[in-house]
Amino acid sequence: MCHDTDSRPPAPPRSGEVTERGTLTLTAADGTEFAAALALPAEPARVGVVLLPDIRGLHPYYVALAERFAEAGLAAVAVDYFGRTAELPGTGTRDQDFDWQAHIPQTTPAGVDADVAAAIAYLRERTRPDLPVVTVGFCFGGSHSWRLAGGDLDLAGCIGFYGRPAMVGEVRATRPTLMVVAGADAATPVDDQLALAEQLRGGGAEVETAVYDGAPHSFFDRAYGDWAEACADVWRRVLALTDRVAAA
Repeated sequence: MCHDTDSRPPAPPRSGEVTERGTLTLTAADGTEFAAALALPAEPARVGVVLLPDIRGLHPYYVALAERFAEAGLAAVAVDYFGRTAELPGTGTRDQDFDWQAHIPQTTPAGVDADVAAAIAYLRERTRPDLPVVTVGFCFGGSHSWRLAGGDLDLAGCIGFYGRPAMVGEVRATRPTLMVVAGADAATPVDDQLALAEQLRGGGAEVETAVYDGAPHSFFDRAYGDWAEACADVWRRVLALTDRVAAA
């Protein structure tokens, strides 16, 4: 089970003012319009984040997560995958009734890359042209984030939660990568994800694995009180990577 409409992300360990938040429409290089959510910190951002949602696309969890990243001082854009196959969501986000099962099979790596490229460009337009940008993906989006670690987009790092190695392919990481692994994830065995980490390291980049024993799929949720310490550790690792990227 991926993050549902009622899920909300845990708070980051550092918190500042968010100066802008809301949903919008971006346009990819192929002319596709797609839904997105933006959140900007009050202070100048040193790093940008492109959020890649789970199979449900842009739903409220990811709008809230963009705001969490902005609270932590990062500029964030969350993207929706379905601009090529579905109408733009009338409310700005996908609701619980959206038929993602009909649209996920039509989603392609090329389409995801085009949307991520548009999100990167938009973050730099709103901040500065040389802003380093990382991807942070969940489930379906986590798989794509790991794939992008060996791709051609101008990214400074890639972070993925609960991804599926079978979706990643034979890529090798060429930029810093973090793999957040739920130890009790029924969808993907831990050993498969650790094997993917070894494959990714073949590209020469640092690939960090964070395995949380017993944690269920989608544990990064403020409602999962039993995993509060794990969530805090995840935030520490994510922000440590973005801080290294900012200092590079």
